[in-house]
Amino acid sequence: MPNRSKELVAEALRAKKRAHTPYSMFPVGAALLASNGHIYTGCNIEVSSYGLTICAERTAIFKAVSEGDRNFKAIAIVSDDPNITPPCGACRQVLWDLAGNIDVIMANPKGKIKKQKLKDLIPHAFDSRNLERTLKQKR
Repeated sequence: MPNRSKELVAEALRAKKRAHTPYSMFPVGAALLASNGHIYTGCNIEVSSYGLTICAERTAIFKAVSEGDRNFKAIAIVSDDPNITPPCGACRQVLWDLAGNIDVIMANPKGKIKKQKLKDLIPHAFDSRNLERTLKQKR
């Protein structure tokens, strides 16, 4: 599959326009590329109880998983920040657990792009292997 970074960034920018951010005024869009080529988009959606707010990255991956996709290649994330916006800690963990070491493409509104592997954004990640080792030890 050819490099689709620009397409993913464009889809993430479109998704950002649908963000619901009445409190932070910080819209974010994400576009997740499944291994089968399908792209799932997401935006952040805020509610008055901030802890119940959901980020764009989690919206995209939860949509994908709920539609049956389980294998992913990359995710693009965009915001209005003149720098780039990396995924928050919660999104990094969700992405690690559900997508693995995918490419994370972070872009700003002017087209600056930074691409990293997820393992570089979440070193020493906690995952199912930690749980399996503990369970094995207790048996």
